[in-house]
Amino acid sequence: MATTLIDEPKTDVATEGWASTDKGGKYLTFRLADEEYGVEILKVREINGLMDITSVPQMPVYMKGVINLRGKVIPVVDLRLKFGLEEIDHTEQTCIIVVDVGKEIGIIVDTVSEVLDIKDEKVEPPPSMGRSVDTSFIMGMGKVGDAVKILLDIDRVLTSDELVDIAHVAEICETSPDPAASVQG
Repeated sequence: MATTLIDEPKTDVATEGWASTDKGGKYLTFRLADEEYGVEILKVREINGLMDITSVPQMPVYMKGVINLRGKVIPVVDLRLKFGLEEIDHTEQTCIIVVDVGKEIGIIVDTVSEVLDIKDEKVEPPPSMGRSVDTSFIMGMGKVGDAVKILLDIDRVLTSDELVDIAHVAEICETSPDPAASVQG
């Protein structure tokens, strides 16, 4: 009997290789637009209110610049813009979460919610969106009561090339008295 495409198992980039083990744990949850996201608490270094951000020329629109956090230069990414959401005016609730992705970066979020302990059995694979939609940065979907939290693999939110660019900008800014001038063309 001939095998047809219907008989072949379908694979999805989002769930290919997905295993539910070790997805449970403590997550810092935050809001972007109307959705709740979570990032592993062990990746979080600190949470700060919005502060002055020094713009860096020729960076992607989601790369807002750098902050000086107790003498350390930290690159800052606006997650709304990185995820293709509409840019909004920042409020008193807007926060910068400093996360460790091999290098500390700040991510701007609308508001921080709470720390949740999500059991492993309450984490499901990301929904199938087809091969044209990259969901590799979604670790899973955490079910908390009637709500669903999108659990991010923060190490994958930025590509390796983007992280290299960010690290380069931070390095230049740490050694230069005028970061904006040193990064230009």
